[in-house]
Amino acid sequence: MNIFSVTDKVIVVTGATGELGGSMANHMASQNAKIVILAQNKELIDIKVESLKSKELNVIGVTADVTSEEDLNRAKSEIIASFGRIDGLINAAGGNTKEAVVMPEDSVFDMNMNAFDKVFDLNLKGTVLPTMVFGSEIAKNKGSIINISSVAAHSALTRVAGYSAAKAAVENFTKWMGSELALRYGDQIRMNAIAPGFFVAKQNKSLLLNDDGSFTKRGEKIINRTPMGRFGNSKELFGAAQWLLSDASSFVTGAVIPIDGGYGAYSGI
Repeated sequence: MNIFSVTDKVIVVTGATGELGGSMANHMASQNAKIVILAQNKELIDIKVESLKSKELNVIGVTADVTSEEDLNRAKSEIIASFGRIDGLINAAGGNTKEAVVMPEDSVFDMNMNAFDKVFDLNLKGTVLPTMVFGSEIAKNKGSIINISSVAAHSALTRVAGYSAAKAAVENFTKWMGSELALRYGDQIRMNAIAPGFFVAKQNKSLLLNDDGSFTKRGEKIINRTPMGRFGNSKELFGAAQWLLSDASSFVTGAVIPIDGGYGAYSGI
């Protein structure tokens, strides 16, 4: 028996039209999981679903706002109607917004609190609510939930106050909920988190790279603090994600797995 197998597991991936969530959805589908592409933009969902179905992979698309309990309950009904159960959840919806970034020329006391709230809700509430809605179904099938944290949860990174605070809260929720689930359900349902380091995606590309592909000053600082001396590739999340969704991690809950090229471990000296 392959203890790392995710074959036939019904896995919901929120934010599955984004860079990291989308790549993990692709991988799990290629490993014969039944994938639910859950996001807000129906057009992007349809493109994603069509791409995976063209490879004869088992996938459906569901439109939902991860901060809306009503949307998520409707989505759950659609998923159960299609697949009959839910075995896993990757809470990949999240990210930052331009309005929530505190630039060096901005006064730190003039932080855009509306943008702060929006980012906090997307990353934290957008993790907690899907857990509440889908978790009871997952607990019926001995399943697993993966949250997405960030190195920003562990270190004070300039400019991204709201995002950092939200990801720190996601880690706290992961530890609390992972423990609570184990106390109530044993190993029937587990929750863990992945904390990616710096991966170049659409939303942060301009912060890390110049138009010619060279590093920005911020990008250089990050590379100098990363022992492996490079940014991550989304494919480098697949192993940890599959491990956490499979029976290979059956005694792991409440853990946060850093995937950061050594960034969090390195003192800089």
